[in-house]
Amino acid sequence: MTRVSLCSPDVRLKKLAEERECLLGQIKKLKAQLEEQQKNGKLDRARPEDAVLENGTDVHVLDLQRDANRQISDLKFKLAKSEQEIAALEQNVIRLESQVSRYKSAAENAEKIEDELKAEKRKLQRELRSALDRTEELEVSNGHLVKRLEKMKATRSALLSQQ
Repeated sequence: MTRVSLCSPDVRLKKLAEERECLLGQIKKLKAQLEEQQKNGKLDRARPEDAVLENGTDVHVLDLQRDANRQISDLKFKLAKSEQEIAALEQNVIRLESQVSRYKSAAENAEKIEDELKAEKRKLQRELRSALDRTEELEVSNGHLVKRLEKMKATRSALLSQQ
């Protein structure tokens, strides 16, 4: 059994078609030679080892015809097999294209969500900075108020001790 080459099905199919055309050309050439020899009455009598059959064709020509027919049937089989492979590959391409579109859609959705999350993160960071600034202001204000309260307590204590 032959191994499937790694080249594309189109290239393999083209090679098979070229090989088939070459073999068909050889068959036509051999048939033309046979007809010419039959017309001239020279059925390859130069080779006495080949037996002449009843209908006038020799064994060599029959062998060539059998080989040609076998090669043609092999090529037809390879062509059918290649066509099946092409059909399978086309279905695979369609499946993969739909997969790509699904993945592309999912990626676009993920990017959209990512952008939204980044915007939300920036908003929350602004709010955090604002809250931290406000906390710092309140702590500073609280510190001033504590100092004022202590001063007031000290002043009150001083006033009460003077009375």
